[in-house]
Parts: sequence; structure tokens; C-alpha cells
Amino acid sequence: MPLMCVLYWIQFMDKTTLSYASILGIQQATNLTTNEYNWLGTVFYLSYLVLEFPQNLALQRFPVGKWMSINIFVWAVALACHAACKNFTGLLVVRLLLGACEGSITAGFLIVSSMFYTRTEQTLRVGYWFMMNGTAQVVTAFIAFGVFQINTKGFESWQWLMIITGAMTVILAISFWFLFPDSPTNAWFLTPDERAKAVQRIKENQTGVENKHFKMDQLIEALTDPKTWLFALFSALNNVPNSLTNQQALIIASFGFSIVQTALLSCIPGILEILTILTGVRLAARRPNSRAYVGAMYFVPSWFGILLVNLLPWSNQAGLLVGQFLAETSVPGFVLSLSWLNNVTAGHTKRVVTNAIMLSAYCIGNAAGPLMWKEQYKPRNHVPWAVIGACYVACPALLLVIRAVLARENRIRDAEPVDTSEEYVIERITEDGKHVEVKIDKEFLDLTDRQNRDFRYVL
Repeated sequence: MPLMCVLYWIQFMDKTTLSYASILGIQQATNLTTNEYNWLGTVFYLSYLVLEFPQNLALQRFPVGKWMSINIFVWAVALACHAACKNFTGLLVVRLLLGACEGSITAGFLIVSSMFYTRTEQTLRVGYWFMMNGTAQVVTAFIAFGVFQINTKGFESWQWLMIITGAMTVILAISFWFLFPDSPTNAWFLTPDERAKAVQRIKENQTGVENKHFKMDQLIEALTDPKTWLFALFSALNNVPNSLTNQQALIIASFGFSIVQTALLSCIPGILEILTILTGVRLAARRPNSRAYVGAMYFVPSWFGILLVNLLPWSNQAGLLVGQFLAETSVPGFVLSLSWLNNVTAGHTKRVVTNAIMLSAYCIGNAAGPLMWKEQYKPRNHVPWAVIGACYVACPALLLVIRAVLARENRIRDAEPVDTSEEYVIERITEDGKHVEVKIDKEFLDLTDRQNRDFRYVL
């Protein structure tokens, strides 16, 4: 868990360096237009989208920890190479590489979380590592403040930002290679007895541990399952507003704040994100079957924030700032949806496919978002804010629809007769080469949530 938290902090910090570099002079140094700057945010998620399915297949085929370590190292090098870029083309290439590599991280974390933790624990653990996004905003703001004080001839502050964060990522890649486990069965920090107990304790999930074989029937089931696409639609709409990540520093500066003030004020959304995610996941874990209600509840402050930003006079600097910060408090909805999808999907191949679809939709939303921040909409940006407002109305409604669909399926299964006669066996080869059948608990078979009629969907 500590390594997962540190990596999520580093990957979000690396992703948001572009936002802080925008107030440190990268646009002027590389002659970027507003449209080109926005495209740098879009292409990151386009490459993420294109390689999301291959990344998920690789995570199933290869050791999870080692595959993620390779990706971390490649993106560390790409991040440091930002400092050598002189134009839009160079930045485009390194942003493509960053997006291609990041596709392994969230998907890998969801797989690992499902192998180590129970369903209730997953809700909290996903929240804990996603909370590091807020930590990254705080830390990066202070790094940006620090590098702004550096005066090096021929090497600007934004270039130092890229070099420093790239070096931190290289160190993490090496640590991940040697320290991060691929599954409970080979975790170096567990004894053989503890590994067996780690596998046994997730029996209640009824999702198995890990299976390296890709199953076509589970792929088809994932593609024909309505909840897969409901979660995907939620993910896409929820992440269109995530374009605020790259626009945040520019928006705050447009309110009339200096570079130093903007860098320091950018810490506040990070602190709010930490607090909202922490309270959201704890509330959802404490109150059974409340994920949809809790997630929907956190969109309410965002509605008020959007209204403030759009309706207050431009001279009301403090009010606009408060509105900007409130607009970014809906993060718990997406965090809870990630763990929720993992909780209600069984079968290793099916989980890999549904995670890939969910994260591909995440990419589509993030790729589309930056394109709405056009020069002609400045400084009030009413059109982008209207789109964000529409997304924030649709998203809580989708969470409630998903809950209704899953609750209905649970009622159908509760009404079915219980089959106690069925036994499950697997074939093993003994040391002398004989084929024998061994009984096994259904919970450890690689059955999907549809195949296992004892599976109940958490709400």
C-alpha cells in the first residue's frame, strides 16, 4: 500500500507538471498557442486510450509489478525529456509517451487491490491511493514555487520542474521493480503461511486470485453486460471536467493573482481533494450499500461552485476563487466507481476487460475536455463551465441508475433456489505424472459474476 500511494502521487504530479509549467513560461519558451497547449492535454489521453487494452492484456500476461516498473521508467525518461523540447512537436511526442505508459498504473492497481483486499477494504484502499492525487497537487505547487526562485542562465524554471520530477520518478521505478509484489502468492514480505492466509481471506469476494489465461467467453460477457457500459458512460462524463487539471493555474492567474500566489493557491484544491476522498470512502465503507448515494452527494458542492464562477462579477476575486475550488470537490464519485466496478465484477479476464473499458472511457472524457477551453471563451469561459455543469448533473443520476440495476439483479438471485448439490473439481498432475481430480471451493474458481449465482452485487 505505501508503494501504491507513492506511485499514484508521483504519476499525478508528473501529469500535472504541464499545468504548473504554463505559469513558469513553457508556452512562451516553446511558442505554444492556446490551441496547441490544449492539444498537449488531449494527446496524453489519446495515447492512453489507444494502448489501454494492450496494457491490460500485458498486465494479465506478465508479472504486474515488473510490467508497471518498466512503464514507470519509460515515462520518467519522457518526463525529463520535456526540458529539452523547443517546440510543439517535441512536447507532443513526450506527452504521447507519458500517456502510453500511464495506462498500466490504475488498471494494475485495481487488479492488485482485488487480489489482496476484501470488497470493503478495496473501497478504502482505492480511496487511499487515489487520495495521493491531492497530495501531488500540494507537493507540485511547492516544487513550482521553489523552481521559480532558481535563476539559471539558459535553463528556465519550467525545465528544472521537469528534471526534478523526472529524477524522482526514476528512483521510484527502481524501487518498484525490487519491492512491489505481483500477487499474494509471491509477496516477499509474507511468510508461506501468511501467503496462504492472504489468499484465504479474500474468499468472500468470490472473484478468485489471478489467472494468466485469456478467456474469450469472459470477454464476450464483459462486452454484453449492461453495467460495463453504464460505468463507462459515467467515467467518460465524469472526466470531461478533469480538464480543469491543466487549466487550473491559468484560471487562477486570470483572476489577477501573481505567479507565486497562483502556485501557492494551487495547493488548496489538492487539500480539498484529500479531505473529500478520505471522508467519502470512509462514509461508503461505514454505511453498507451506500456507494451510489455517497458518490452522488459530493456533486452538490460542485454545482454551487460552477454557479459562483459563472454568476459572480469578475471583480469579486475571492468569490470566484471559492467557486473554482468548490467545482473540484466531486472526485469521490469517480473514486468510489473504480472500487465499485472492481467489487461487482468477477472472473479475471472479465475484470481486465471491464477495467480497460472503464479507463478507456476515462481517456475519452479527458481527451475531449481540453478542446473546449478555446481562446474566444476567455476570460469567463461560460461554454466550458456549462459543459462541466451538464456532466455534473448526469453523473450522480448515472450512479443511482447503476445502483437500481444491481439491486434488481440481487433480488432476482435471492428468489432463485439454492443449489447445494453441485461440486467443483480441477485436474492436477501428481509428481508421478498421474492426472487426479481435486475438489475446490467455488470462490477460488475463475467464475464470472454472472456464472456464479451465489455472487451478490454490493451497492
